[in-house]
Amino acid sequence: MGLLDNYEKVLLPDIKDLHKLAVYEEHGGYSGFKKALEQTPDDVINEVKKSGLRGRGGAGFPTGMKWSFMPKGDKVRYLACNGDEGEPGTFKDRQIFEFNPHLFIEGTLIACYAMQIQVAYVYIRGEYVKWINILQKALDEAYAKGYVGKQILGKNFSTEIVIHRGAGAYICGEESSLMNSLEGKRPYPRIKPPFPAQVGLWGQPTTINNIETLSCAAVIMRKGADWFSKVGAEKHPGPVLYGISGHVNKPGVYEGPTGLPLKDLIFDVAGGIRGGKKLKAVIPGGSSTPILTPEMVDKATMDADGLRTVGSMMGTAGIIVMDEDTDLVEVLHTLTKFYHHESCGQCTPCREGTGWLEKVVGKFAARTATSQDYDLLLKICGQMEGRTVCALADAAAWPVRNTITRFKSEFEARMVGSPTAGWEYSMKAVSGV
Repeated sequence: MGLLDNYEKVLLPDIKDLHKLAVYEEHGGYSGFKKALEQTPDDVINEVKKSGLRGRGGAGFPTGMKWSFMPKGDKVRYLACNGDEGEPGTFKDRQIFEFNPHLFIEGTLIACYAMQIQVAYVYIRGEYVKWINILQKALDEAYAKGYVGKQILGKNFSTEIVIHRGAGAYICGEESSLMNSLEGKRPYPRIKPPFPAQVGLWGQPTTINNIETLSCAAVIMRKGADWFSKVGAEKHPGPVLYGISGHVNKPGVYEGPTGLPLKDLIFDVAGGIRGGKKLKAVIPGGSSTPILTPEMVDKATMDADGLRTVGSMMGTAGIIVMDEDTDLVEVLHTLTKFYHHESCGQCTPCREGTGWLEKVVGKFAARTATSQDYDLLLKICGQMEGRTVCALADAAAWPVRNTITRFKSEFEARMVGSPTAGWEYSMKAVSGV
């Protein structure tokens, strides 16, 4: 029996045409929202708090607590739904847009009601044209049925949902950059405080939530906080979408409870390593999360505490699997190019540091590095981490720090004078690889 054979899927259930409103309603769709409308907004927030839901966009902040930060009163309030999904290795929100868009819309409506928000903006990366069109069609259906707009379902509650197409910059996944982008400004991250709940979009209180997070809110209101809190890891509960890519036999997005053993996800759910090869390394939560050795993978579970124990993070649960033939120096060189390209340039440590990381890792790729270059990489990481307005500098530094320390021999073999560097180079030249 497979690891997920007895698991009841609630985010991406196997129901034909679930993206259509009529089919969604036949299977309980919008019942969670209707239930929420019969309660007070504070009761809804308390239900989400009780569920233990933590954000699925990377930081893992408790969702109910974030919602409770929204000030009350007559001020205009906004919700920004983060569908930028720019982290390499992450592609799970796209599945919700395609196969269950009304679940996300329902969760958004619940969030708007709980925080008494008048307008929700759905920020989606520019490359997702197909999925923007799918979501827009679902949203049009919801408007036509009276789930969105004025005096929703005859209640004294009105809210609008607007889809906004981003331009594809990685930095726009950072919440304050996303807000600047929505306002039509250059997407520089904002200095905090003030936090978005106090001063957000156009100076008004704003909450930013991930697409999967809001979808989970709909599940909570439909099935109850008690049910949700008992799924998966005790301190990081609920269903989660695992996006598994790389050298596995069955890459894809798989729904399961949090807290599953990472090794079982790779070898049971994703069918093991392609070609029967050995596992070399895994990045567990999108490219910025610290890389794991096979020994660490054996001990890791996919929840915040389980991954912290082995020195990594849950991130977006975008699992990148690499087999024994993977050249980790080239992998790291590619990642440093990406982060250098995507740095917005506002903060000097990030603007300069990402460029230096690419340049020095490039010396290892070109086999011209020395031991001083290894020490230099660690020093550059130290000058970047925690020294910038947003976390992009950390996201760029962590893959370097952890890859060169956890797979040190691979980098030593690329140094000038290494006894294995010339052998490896000669073998590749002879084999033509």
